[in-house]
Amino acid sequence: MRQLWTNGKIYTMEQEGATVQAVLVQDGKIVETGAFDDLLVYADDVIDLQGAVMYPGFVDSHLHMIGHGEKLMRLDLTVATSGEELVQLVKNAASQLQDGQWLIGDGWNENQFTDGRIPTKEELDAVTKNPLFLNRVCHHVALVNSTTLHLAGITIDTENPEGGKIGRHENGELNGLLYEQATNLVSSLFKQEGESYIESLAEVLQLAIEHMQSYGLTGGHTEEMGYYGHYTNPLTAYHSVIGERKHFRVNLLRHHTVFEEMVTDNAQFDEPFIEAGAMKIFADGSLGGSTAALLTPYANDEHNKGMLIHTDEQMEALIKLARKYNEAVAIHIIGDGAMEQVLQYLEKYPVADGKRDRLIHCCIVSEEHLARMKKLSIILDLQPAFVTSDYPWVTEKLGENRPGHHYAWKTFIEEGLICAAGTDAPIEAMSPFETIYAAVERKKPKDTHEGYNAEQKLTRFEAVKMYTVGSAEAISKEDERGYIRQGYDADFTILDTDLMNCSAEEILQANALLTVVNGSIVYKKE
Repeated sequence: MRQLWTNGKIYTMEQEGATVQAVLVQDGKIVETGAFDDLLVYADDVIDLQGAVMYPGFVDSHLHMIGHGEKLMRLDLTVATSGEELVQLVKNAASQLQDGQWLIGDGWNENQFTDGRIPTKEELDAVTKNPLFLNRVCHHVALVNSTTLHLAGITIDTENPEGGKIGRHENGELNGLLYEQATNLVSSLFKQEGESYIESLAEVLQLAIEHMQSYGLTGGHTEEMGYYGHYTNPLTAYHSVIGERKHFRVNLLRHHTVFEEMVTDNAQFDEPFIEAGAMKIFADGSLGGSTAALLTPYANDEHNKGMLIHTDEQMEALIKLARKYNEAVAIHIIGDGAMEQVLQYLEKYPVADGKRDRLIHCCIVSEEHLARMKKLSIILDLQPAFVTSDYPWVTEKLGENRPGHHYAWKTFIEEGLICAAGTDAPIEAMSPFETIYAAVERKKPKDTHEGYNAEQKLTRFEAVKMYTVGSAEAISKEDERGYIRQGYDADFTILDTDLMNCSAEEILQANALLTVVNGSIVYKKE
């Protein structure tokens, strides 16, 4: 059956302001676009948009979908405004648990605390003996209590694991903080096998997909193959949730710890709905946790340059491994120290023709690095909401006069680099509208200033393009997704708001009316 979508504003994203009257769809593909009268004769059914605004399907270019679903079910710590309130939230939640039951929370951020103070394990010990695992908002730092440390076998004599650090008081005693790879000493305790476990992953994954669809998202590039026991656990969950319904598109980045096994096992995907992605590598940590690797020390900690997750030899070996299988890499890079490490190996081992490496976050980039990046086959996977989350406290960490480009999305686009937009959910809010607002305003909604580094503001078209064309280019699919044009996938985001022509505040108030994947309506606002 041929459906004709019409009677709304239909942005093709082919160039700024480009619209068409109607879109003819059959079997999940766009047959033709153009004038309503010209296409009506070919239609079996007419779908009236009733004045709504249609865009190519929005795709979140970087997130952790199972983690987002888990966050929706866990103790929400993003609401804590002080260390004291964080402890109280834990106390309230722990009172509802049985003895020995784990309490897992997500989202605390000391930079948003009025007292700026992270609670100690002694404070947590005072409110519960249940084991705790409290993820910082960046997921690069966790806070635990003595019960958890005991279960993980972490003592005052435990050495820092490679690529991680165990937090301590000034007297050398453990303080309950675990940084980077040290968090694995605890997360490895969680049971991650069996049919019921896979069913629980499928449950939270379906929750995440439904939440994403309610924002008009038609797909996501996600990374979790190395976090839930054997890679077959999350992969099976994806097949069970998406396999039959074909109601969402995912590109699955493969963590370096499981990448080669997945390749040699000939792990099965289900294209074009479940696709194999690049090898995922972490080069450094986070600015919030002061573990992002910098070329010069943090302004507020002259003895700290952050940390590289891998040695140079290890990073080179990982990139060579990806190239062995003709694959691209997707590398988490926050600081310029991490960028310095990574670029030398991307230059030494170019990606195969037809593929692009992915540099994720790219918050601090030197002028020299920018020039080198422009010579590579790469895309930049950016999170505009990091600006509104990280400023103004990030200035204290970086200093006022640190050289280089900071959160420089506009510069990247003007220099001709391909840019995609994601949320890094559960790190940031899932809403693409909050992301687009952050990209074009670079401030919180109630702020009265002109925006942090206001010269880096994007236009509406540039911000929406990152969610559509940019996300398609990130996986070299721009010949079939990202635009509304003949032959492309019929994935549409249909909103009640024209994001190109509304007030900044109205961007935040936008609602998805319909989400369409493969020509089928998968979400409809009640």
